[in-house]
Amino acid sequence: MNHLPRALVLLFALVFAASLVAQAPPKPSAEHKRLTAQAGVWDARVQMLGEDGKMAESKGVSRVKAGPGGLWVIDDFEAEMMGAPFAGHGTTGFDPATGKYVGTWIDSWSPTVMQLEGSCDASGKVLTMTGMAPGPDGKPVRHTMVTTDKDDGSRVFELSVPGPDGKPMVVMTIVYTRQPAKK
Repeated sequence: MNHLPRALVLLFALVFAASLVAQAPPKPSAEHKRLTAQAGVWDARVQMLGEDGKMAESKGVSRVKAGPGGLWVIDDFEAEMMGAPFAGHGTTGFDPATGKYVGTWIDSWSPTVMQLEGSCDASGKVLTMTGMAPGPDGKPVRHTMVTTDKDDGSRVFELSVPGPDGKPMVVMTIVYTRQPAKK
């Protein structure tokens, strides 16, 4: 009697594995190729709103690589911000089923993973994504991230949250400049 459930599990596993083998892996779409074109090392000039209400400047580096199957980009970011070390790790892809860009972000300043979703404008140069993450008081706040590709070697990232008046307030701007590829 104990063999019947084990046999069903084995049969299910074989059928599932056969269906995976029969499926061709997805091909990267134009949206995926837009993302993977960002692969490389980028210098980052960061301006971040401080507790005093003034923008503090720092520098960092973003290492972006194409991820599994050319369907994702993986971004490892390091900087010193507000006088403290900062490290972040993001993934971004495109979900053809929803027609949305999707991603995650984790960093050394938060124990919470941020899940992101968004879209590009008609030009394909401006990607806007939103996600919920803790604000300074620890309560969930909608974060809006807008990345504008200026050209192949530069892009600008803006992070905004609702200000005291409820209107979007930019709390961080990062100007990225691509480092030349090493030969």
